[in-house]
Amino acid sequence: MEAQIQHAIAAEPPSGRDSYAVTALADITDRSLHAAFARFTLGLSPAALMAAYLDWAVHLAAAPGKRLQLLDKAARKTLRFANHAWHCAQKNEPCEPCIEPLPQDKRFSHPGWQHWPFNFLYQGFLLQQQWWHNATDGVRGVTRHHEAVAQFSARQLLDLASPSNFLATNPELLEHTLKQGGRNLVVGFQHLIEDWERAVSGKKPVGTEAYQVGANVAASPGKVVFRNRLIELIQYAPTTEKVRPEPVLIVPAWIMKYYILDLSAQNSLVRYLTDQGFSVFMISWKNPSADDRDLGMEDYRTLGVMAALDAVSAIVPDRQVHAAGYCLGGTLLSIAAAAMARDGDGRLKTITLLAAQTDFTEAGELMLFIDESQLAFLEDMMWEQGFLDAQQMAGAFQLLRSNDLVWSYGLRRYLMGERPPLNDLMAWNADATRMPYRMHSEYLRRLFLDNDLAEGRYIAAGKPVALTDIRTSIFAVGTVWDHVAPWRSTYKIHLLADTEVTYVLTSGGHNAGIVSEPGKPGRVYQAMTKKADDRYIDPESWLASAPQTDGSWWPAFAAWLGAHSGKPVAPPQMGADSAGYPPLGNAPGTYVLEA
Repeated sequence: MEAQIQHAIAAEPPSGRDSYAVTALADITDRSLHAAFARFTLGLSPAALMAAYLDWAVHLAAAPGKRLQLLDKAARKTLRFANHAWHCAQKNEPCEPCIEPLPQDKRFSHPGWQHWPFNFLYQGFLLQQQWWHNATDGVRGVTRHHEAVAQFSARQLLDLASPSNFLATNPELLEHTLKQGGRNLVVGFQHLIEDWERAVSGKKPVGTEAYQVGANVAASPGKVVFRNRLIELIQYAPTTEKVRPEPVLIVPAWIMKYYILDLSAQNSLVRYLTDQGFSVFMISWKNPSADDRDLGMEDYRTLGVMAALDAVSAIVPDRQVHAAGYCLGGTLLSIAAAAMARDGDGRLKTITLLAAQTDFTEAGELMLFIDESQLAFLEDMMWEQGFLDAQQMAGAFQLLRSNDLVWSYGLRRYLMGERPPLNDLMAWNADATRMPYRMHSEYLRRLFLDNDLAEGRYIAAGKPVALTDIRTSIFAVGTVWDHVAPWRSTYKIHLLADTEVTYVLTSGGHNAGIVSEPGKPGRVYQAMTKKADDRYIDPESWLASAPQTDGSWWPAFAAWLGAHSGKPVAPPQMGADSAGYPPLGNAPGTYVLEA
């Protein structure tokens, strides 16, 4: 026995260190367990949610004054609701509501909600919703992040129980069912089965078949003039006899496929720019697989933006370039531009940032999913499969707008029995991509969690970059209803770049606000330019003072590009064989077709 003990002691690793085998086994066990959990939680960390709940619950338990205030609010709301219900019960006509829905809440807009007993149901629901907001807001000592998570969680649970979601308590649904003789429920069940079968088999939603990439979307004529393991570069054919000498290079986000900026002919930004006399190049990102798990943000900068810029400079030599980036592509473009400014690379004529963030301190409700616990959980999920799957990524975005993207969607399709036809933007949205493990982890940690870019710690080519080095004129676009890149967040480019900034705020959301072709009804935008030596204007003052214009912002963008361009010249050749960039095939290329 003594000999066995001595052998065990000798086998122990040095003090403070674990054996590689034990460490590897423990790490693999934890990561695999987390990845398994993530399949059932849509990638949300149970530990992160529990930490937020405990922070809120413990501080609320230690705040008798707050609890007394909530008790008082509950009593007042109960009395108000009882009084309202009594008066409504005595009338055969609609009565004034005691609480109004929020402006963006359209669940109770049908006239049937104003009649007994449905007004009783929805008014009680809204009062309860308001009380829970009071309960999760303003509890002293709770961290701001945990407070936001607690509010979000309470809202999700309440939305699940909304009377609008159930046949027996939704007057619009009951009326429709009576008119249809119940046929809508049969059709809705068929829709549910059909959608479930498509989801489990990996097929795209019903209706996407009407939009074929290269036929009626992503159909602007052009050539693929460069390809590497990460991108294809498309050069679009000119549509005018002469073009501006400076080409336009567009860097789309790789979270989705590039052709949101080249949808149908009537709403293609590419087609619009070529019709205005610009030579346009577009990056088409490869849809990564498990083999691409180790591609990082620096790879996307070098193999993406810089490789594309080298190709454009070879095809259109001795000309500066107008660079435009959308969403995540705009963030990457700002990193590349800062590194170029640091290194004395003067190839950029202008920079355009479309719904793109450079400071992530106010990055909207996406920050609900960004903390150390959540990122570790997400990294474990990506570590096992090598990428973040499109469906896993879509879950978080759907939760942010659950009323529109989950409950209203299900109500219309599965209870009303309706299936509204898809438009080109919806079909594009269903053509999702994956995100490499390393890149997505770096993106979330270095930008969202640590805000390295805005604070001068982001490393590119081995050295930090600073957006203050950029001296190129910037055209930045924000959208009013953007839940991905809130406009006040994109507005912070004014604080970070010591150069002229033209800022445009347009109606619409993250996608529909950018795809805003001329002639589309109901569009308005505000625009104002801040010169490099002008004093800073805060967002609210800017909103109050910037002039408003009806229509699309695209003509203003084209005019701004034109003002920063030379006189028209003959169009450049398609590709450049002599420089090593021969045409490799027709647009839209092959990468965009990869599932």
